[in-house]
Amino acid sequence: MISFGTLQLRSNLFLSPLAGYTNLPFRIVAREIGGLDLATTDLVNARSLIERNRKALKLIETNERDRPLAVQLFGAVPEEMRDAALWLESLGVSSVDINMGCPVKKVCRVGGGSAMMTELDKTAHLVRTMVNALKIPVTAKMRLGWDDENLTAPDLARTLEDAGIAAVFVHGRTREQGFGGTVNLAGIRAVVRAVKRIPVIGNGDVTTPVAAKHMFDETGCAGVSIGRGAFYDPWIFVRTQQYVATGLLPPEPTFNDRVQVMCRHLDLMVEVFGEELGCVMFRKVAPWYAKRFGPVSEFNKKVVLMSTRAQFHEILANFLRWRAQFCDERGELLPRFTPPPMVASFMRESEPASATRTAIPVPKGPVEVW
Repeated sequence: MISFGTLQLRSNLFLSPLAGYTNLPFRIVAREIGGLDLATTDLVNARSLIERNRKALKLIETNERDRPLAVQLFGAVPEEMRDAALWLESLGVSSVDINMGCPVKKVCRVGGGSAMMTELDKTAHLVRTMVNALKIPVTAKMRLGWDDENLTAPDLARTLEDAGIAAVFVHGRTREQGFGGTVNLAGIRAVVRAVKRIPVIGNGDVTTPVAAKHMFDETGCAGVSIGRGAFYDPWIFVRTQQYVATGLLPPEPTFNDRVQVMCRHLDLMVEVFGEELGCVMFRKVAPWYAKRFGPVSEFNKKVVLMSTRAQFHEILANFLRWRAQFCDERGELLPRFTPPPMVASFMRESEPASATRTAIPVPKGPVEVW
């Protein structure tokens, strides 16, 4: 359906890196649901990989179920980026993505991330150094520019194409915006028109299949990359595929589907990180699934304190028994019910199971400034 150089991909929908969230367990969850082919790791420092830093190695952890895989690197020293990429290639990684979009100060301070958008000659040299050394494709993730006065993405995309980049991913905001404001689809469209041969992948505020199709239609992009929208709704890839192909919006997954996938996610967290750390990390994951469960505050209050898998299943079982009073025989919330005052208080911060947000908050954690 789409290719990055010699890499042939079956889907033009991509999982964006979401620092602290799109780790190996979530990538496998999204792949098992369907609609996703190439996924990308959290961004990782090239020098840390060269030094075989333990935390950096954990960021790129993968297995045979997690293919094809791109690793996203940041750094500003061409030789370090090249050497890190060559090592990744030797491990069987499918492609390497250069982060040119991260607005985090510690990344920009060393000349990585969004800082790479301001010095095109240096960036082109770094890309050529990597492309000339690698057999696998090199891609780049960028924003529209440093700020509204410096929308350099079209110029950068042309420069990168000349330097041998295989594809560019464009988040439709500037570095100055962070995650604020709205995505500039016209800005993404300008990048699409600026290049001649390589695919441009749009990114930003894709929270539903309808939003994904709108980005395709308005920008002419070859693919769409989804981050927060995928964490909020891991079914977004397969549902978007179906919607784009048929024009018909597929039904939402059932409540039981959501519970089953949430439990699968926890099992994978324990498998990859061990029970103690996996359960602690899952404290920030479970409430994202629960956003679509309906009355859920009591579940959230307890699940953020879980320490073991057995404790999680006990919390879940108690919640399911309590929730059953408001459900039909399929486990779905009844269309209309008037909860008593005590129950109404439990429903705060929850959403109907059928809700689909047009704006999704940035998860708390490392990604807040990404």
